[in-house]
Amino acid sequence: MTAFFAALAEHEFLQSALIAGLLASIGCGVMGTYVVVKRIAFLAGGIAHSVLGGMGAALYFGSDPLGGALVAAVAAALLMGWVRLRWKAQEDTLIGALWAIGMAVGILFIAKTPGYQTDLMSYLFGNILLVPQASLWFMVALDALLLSIVGAYHRQFLAVVFDEELARLRGIPVTFFYLLLLVLVALTVVLLIRVVGLILVLALLTLPAAVAGHYVHSLGAMMLLATLLGSLVSTLGLALSYGPDLPVGPVIILLAGALYIVSALFTQSRARRRARASVVTAATGGKVVG
Repeated sequence: MTAFFAALAEHEFLQSALIAGLLASIGCGVMGTYVVVKRIAFLAGGIAHSVLGGMGAALYFGSDPLGGALVAAVAAALLMGWVRLRWKAQEDTLIGALWAIGMAVGILFIAKTPGYQTDLMSYLFGNILLVPQASLWFMVALDALLLSIVGAYHRQFLAVVFDEELARLRGIPVTFFYLLLLVLVALTVVLLIRVVGLILVLALLTLPAAVAGHYVHSLGAMMLLATLLGSLVSTLGLALSYGPDLPVGPVIILLAGALYIVSALFTQSRARRRARASVVTAATGGKVVG
């Protein structure tokens, strides 16, 4: 750990990696909260894996894979959102099919792209140590866009997330804001690709927010705590992987997963203690026993 912080002061690539992790944490903290509360993790996973189709096509035609990922993510979000709104009885099957089709299309394009695509592995599994300066500015722009839209339409998103029927009765265009929410989730997926890759993106999108949900119930507080937890696990993952020369993305996800498991066990144990205490209090009529 000490060696990492000493190297951090000297090496620009480590500084860029740290900044990338912090920028990604903002997106995953804000949008991950919506994903967890709305319970659309499966849909977010479908969007994430469909991105491979856009990346493969971009590589085949000689374009930037992140640009292809952005287009594919937004298209997948709109398509899957439309499927969910129109075919609720079959949404799991249809979203699963779109998930698989997106990955299959990407693999076919990659197979026909001449040469070995070394950059592809960093997009699939993440390589935060190779984030270029241009990608950092791209992440800053995405974060700014996410925060500005969420800030402008927070009340509408709040209504759609918690009670769509009530939102309709209040005159809120639920379909528009639901699809806009999914587009923002798609942008967050692209934001996280450089950090943990599209294979692991769903875990970083949901786990910090899920841990935050164990302790706070206000949506704003949950977003803030999830952002802080995302920053913590990304920084620790970067530090712990530096010495043993481990892939950073999987280390970050393992830390996030361990944090979630410990938090879930702790909150469950605390709930049981409170339940026992309430039973004892009720049985003794509120009197102190002993």
